[in-house]
Amino acid sequence: MEASNTPRIKVCCISSVQEAHAAIRAGASALGLVSSMPSGPGVISEALIAEIAATVPPPIGTFLLTCSQDVRDIIAQQRRCRTNTVQICDRLTTGSYADLRGAMPGISLVQVIHVTGEASLEEALSVAPHVDALLLDSGNQSLAVKELGGTGRVHDWSISRRIREQVGVPVFLAGGLRPENVGEAIRQVGPFGLDLCSGVRTDGSLDTGKLERFFTRLRA
Repeated sequence: MEASNTPRIKVCCISSVQEAHAAIRAGASALGLVSSMPSGPGVISEALIAEIAATVPPPIGTFLLTCSQDVRDIIAQQRRCRTNTVQICDRLTTGSYADLRGAMPGISLVQVIHVTGEASLEEALSVAPHVDALLLDSGNQSLAVKELGGTGRVHDWSISRRIREQVGVPVFLAGGLRPENVGEAIRQVGPFGLDLCSGVRTDGSLDTGKLERFFTRLRA
């Protein structure tokens, strides 16, 4: 995909209707709603995910973050949560992307690639034809307790750039993004979107001041 100079912004780890609407007012194009995870911040109940998603106007992406690797579980989860996008944070082991497409028409699929080395490029190239977008993050699926997002760490952006250049779908960049490094992230990677969590939070809560600074840096 071509590089983007003005990426869309997804604010992740949304924990209330109030946070959702504060993020939208600031300029977010998408919201991340985190269901049960083996580790990391921002987990909320499926009932609260459904409540938040129901209040979000249609142009805004509502991303259900799932750690499930079973297509049937993912389908059931989306039907309970009623988001317009599913973000698959681990690798599918049971079922296929085609199964998800058939069961969830009109729902966008975003696959997370945890950028750990050269193998991540091969994984991204193999997955990209089957999904609507990739999200490049800094987790680690090989740990005893998997890290599937929200690490606050920056990964190797040179690999992310190569992924963005070689795949045919939009790419979101996640992992340790802050107002101080957003400009460099855009210059180095040129992603379609940026995914924010820890960099715009204070003591776990969305910090509208940090979020406004992020958008100020982005526009600059």
